[in-house]
Amino acid sequence: MRITQGTFSYLPDLSDEQIARQLDYCLRNGWAVGIEYTDDPHPRNVYWDMFGNPMFDLRDAAAIMLELDSCRRTFPSHYIRVTAFDSTHTVESVVLSFIVNRPAHEPGFRLVRQEAEGRAIRYTLESYAAQARPEGARYL
Repeated sequence: MRITQGTFSYLPDLSDEQIARQLDYCLRNGWAVGIEYTDDPHPRNVYWDMFGNPMFDLRDAAAIMLELDSCRRTFPSHYIRVTAFDSTHTVESVVLSFIVNRPAHEPGFRLVRQEAEGRAIRYTLESYAAQARPEGARYL
């Protein structure tokens, strides 16, 4: 299962050259860039861990790419994303976010159906990344 979160999520993975061009775009717009990582990409898990501090004063995408390479070496089997933050008045939020690293095997999610009072049916998602069982033993 391929996780689809953020900008470019339905496109093939970006090359490092394409990532650098997106970072140049962010820097031209004056956005601060941050690098985040997680091993549990549940759609409601919006609090990924920061790798270093947000880069507010950088003007060169090469410096961000060095930080990204360091994050990839430190967490090779995690999801890593680049997030751009616009701090101008009236915006003050994330304006661009895209995944730049994925684990070799993406565990995916399980849809859980719950029958509730009055014939109501509720659905929730559970991440296979949070379970200790390997792919072949999930349904035992």
